[in-house]
Amino acid sequence: MLLRGLSWLVLCQLLGTVLNVLLLPMLPGPIIGMLLLFVFLIARGEVGEPLSVASSSLLKYLPLILVPPAVGVMAYASDIAADFWAVVGALVLSLLVSLAFAGWLMQKLIERQQRREDA
Repeated sequence: MLLRGLSWLVLCQLLGTVLNVLLLPMLPGPIIGMLLLFVFLIARGEVGEPLSVASSSLLKYLPLILVPPAVGVMAYASDIAADFWAVVGALVLSLLVSLAFAGWLMQKLIERQQRREDA
């Protein structure tokens, strides 16, 4: 099951990379692949067991993904300090957009759950 779930994840990333090269050079391929996986899961209505097993096993290694950005922050601390207000502005703006999107999405999911309970 793990291999089947990992194959789905790699397939979505590959399709995203193909779309990146052919049609959408402004978005990274893995992001496009993640969006394709998201659309697939919405259309399917559930997360299958192979995909759930694969994603759960990959979540154990999530902290390792944060090591390179932390090293980059330490290595380029003086450059970041020089553009401090631009960095703060970008962080605040991204926080506000993410917060608004998360709130909107939660409202839609709550409404969907209430419709299911009423039916």
